[in-house]
Amino acid sequence: MKQLRLGPLAGILFGAGVLSWAGSRLWDSLGSLPSVPLAAPVVLAAIAVVLLATALSIRSRLRAQRERRPGAKGVEPLMAARAVVFGQASALVASLVAGMYGGVFVFLLGYLDIPPRRDQAIYSGLAVVAGIAVVAAAVFLERVCRLPDDGDDHKSTAAA
Repeated sequence: MKQLRLGPLAGILFGAGVLSWAGSRLWDSLGSLPSVPLAAPVVLAAIAVVLLATALSIRSRLRAQRERRPGAKGVEPLMAARAVVFGQASALVASLVAGMYGGVFVFLLGYLDIPPRRDQAIYSGLAVVAGIAVVAAAVFLERVCRLPDDGDDHKSTAAA
């Protein structure tokens, strides 16, 4: 499984933001812009909380196992792999969604004097922040579940 890299995630966020900004301008010129739901930042924040809780749980279980505490529950490799896959998928989708709401946010910055548009700008800005929190929690989860590097393999092949 390949590790998440921040460059492609930032590229997805930026690309989706540019397309969303252009789409918002076009849609607004043709009629009314669809509203940003209040549920968007709430759902993204809930996903970030679930990812963070999973990472903290796995980290504490791994620490207890490493310290050989009595009654420590280990972490099954399949469960850790599933958590990492969930984190990676969440990070990819969240960067896309955050970019989409970021483009809408940038478009709405020109209309902050209109109260309904100001509310939409706030919701879209919060969705961007929550999307970035999902990416951060997913990267943290991946770091927690990473296997330790095995430096002995390189030494043994060099000695052979």
